[in-house]
Amino acid sequence: MTEHSHEFAGQAALVTGGASGIGLATARLLADRGARVAVLDRVKAEGAGEAYAVVADVTDDASVRAAVAEVGQAIGALDILVNNAGIGAAGTVEDNDDDEWHHVLDVNVLGIVRVTRAALPLLRAAARQRGQAAIVNTCSIVATAGLPQRALYSASKGAVYALTLAMAADHVAERIRVNCVNPGTVDTPWVGRLLDAAADPAAERAALTARQPMGRLVTAGEVAAAIAYLASPHAGATTGTALAVDGGMAGLRIRSAPSSPPTTQ
Repeated sequence: MTEHSHEFAGQAALVTGGASGIGLATARLLADRGARVAVLDRVKAEGAGEAYAVVADVTDDASVRAAVAEVGQAIGALDILVNNAGIGAAGTVEDNDDDEWHHVLDVNVLGIVRVTRAALPLLRAAARQRGQAAIVNTCSIVATAGLPQRALYSASKGAVYALTLAMAADHVAERIRVNCVNPGTVDTPWVGRLLDAAADPAAERAALTARQPMGRLVTAGEVAAAIAYLASPHAGATTGTALAVDGGMAGLRIRSAPSSPPTTQ
């Protein structure tokens, strides 16, 4: 029995994009630690254990509102919202047409807006009854570091980071904490699809791995653990924070290979 075993006992959580990757790992972890969990995705989530699965498209406001209302009825409350649903994009500023720009921003930024907007009455009620509620947004290292071939994706996640700070300021007086996680490259299905689309998938994977100082991709479980920390009552004094889960990518500047020790004469 660990100290985390019943950390979320009596709490209810909604995880968007919970059918795979980071979202699925987060849903499982929160449930393992005692939360009642609902999962929202465009497809019915499989493998999320006893989580309540609801199907909705975060680009459709009516769909989101109906889904969040259904979740509130099904799990009885909402203490934690994990805004994880998102999509990727590759290319420079020249490479994505207007339709793709609109679509990625619609999912990655406005998706958070729609779900949060619908969930706020439930989160406010939880904060009044239990002293706090928490929102955790899945952001990215690209919000604060310039990476090649990620112009559109970076713009969307930069907006998520700024939105996280603004939401934290707006709702701190209501005891609703808002934070985000900034993962590096995570070994998830959508990263796999990005690799599959590359001219040389093996070389692309090697390049993604090499740019992280720890020399490996981040796991979905590691990001889920960071999300769980930010969502936890133990993080009750933490709001407006971005937690990096990136193998040292944002802050470390290491040599690509060890240098030889200086010779003495």
